[in-house]
Amino acid sequence: MKKFDELINSEKPVLVDFYATWCGPCRMMMPILNELEQKVGSKANFLKVDVDENEDLSLRYNVQSVPTLMIFKKGELLWRETGVRQAHLLEHILEKFY
Repeated sequence: MKKFDELINSEKPVLVDFYATWCGPCRMMMPILNELEQKVGSKANFLKVDVDENEDLSLRYNVQSVPTLMIFKKGELLWRETGVRQAHLLEHILEKFY
């Protein structure tokens, strides 16, 4: 997925949410990520990747459960966790990479 590679090569940190539409915890993350996006504004970019529609990326990054959150900057994977995380914790993690 060429567009994905372009996006994660940003000078800003990029929070990638690997999710599935059928996943309950993924649905719980949606308002949390929306809140976080409002808080950090233009300091970071956000990207959602549906694992069912992007199996190649799921395999490439060994996503075995959802939601899996990753932070990239300049194409480098800097942080990764699986499961629901609160906005203030994610904001604190993102701040390290501005």
